[in-house]
Amino acid sequence: MDYQTFPPAADLTPFIKCYWTLDHPGEDIQQTQTIVPDGCMEMIFHYGDLYNQYINGKAVLQPRSCVFGQLTEPLKIEPTGITGIFSVRFHYDGFIPFATLPIKEMDDRAVSLEKLYGTEGTELEKKVVQAKTIEQKIESVETFLYKRLNPETIDRIVQSTIDLLLHADGSIPVHQLSEQININRRRLERKFSSAVGLSPKQLSKTIRLQRIIKLLLNKEYTTLTALAHESEYYDQAHFIKDFKEFTGLTPKEFYGDNLQMSTLFYGTNS
Repeated sequence: MDYQTFPPAADLTPFIKCYWTLDHPGEDIQQTQTIVPDGCMEMIFHYGDLYNQYINGKAVLQPRSCVFGQLTEPLKIEPTGITGIFSVRFHYDGFIPFATLPIKEMDDRAVSLEKLYGTEGTELEKKVVQAKTIEQKIESVETFLYKRLNPETIDRIVQSTIDLLLHADGSIPVHQLSEQININRRRLERKFSSAVGLSPKQLSKTIRLQRIIKLLLNKEYTTLTALAHESEYYDQAHFIKDFKEFTGLTPKEFYGDNLQMSTLFYGTNS
């Protein structure tokens, strides 16, 4: 698979982590891949064949273009032919200035651009899918997002809390977060639900386990017990429980599973 990332324009860096493309000619036997939560919403355009996503064990075709809300559990996907994807990866709270639906309602859903933006969404889909170069795709998306940008939705408290979570690699209790930010815990949770689509605890766990996944994929650990201890888990049993809830697999199963997608997305600097 050919996976590439591209930086956004400077004015959009507070909201967009990167753009990425994924190209693959396809295989005779298509393989199901597991996408684990990373706390980032994505605006996805398929210029190749569509992907199936599995909901309650049933395959459903993703829209040609969509915004995928926050994942709260592992997502199973499967190509139906040739892969050609262009995606906008937003920061944890990066999509809220462009949203037309409550963020929380988008959890674990691929919402079509048509539903989100009407005819403007379908026009953007057409421009991006038909664009011949990555530069043209990025230009079309950025022009659209500049028009949609609503700075009034930016929440400085949420941003400060996310900074604390990142600094601690997710290993900080929510009550300590609320104390350091000097805000009531319930109010903080409401703000996160509106701006991120996850609770502070969910995002904390996501950040923590994403770091662990990168260590696993890059073989930067000695034993699973040491990894659990380094990640400040009470014991290995709690570590394995959280990891399986997050990925659908134990750490050993995850490492031995087909990690093609995970290596691309989580074993790199994306």
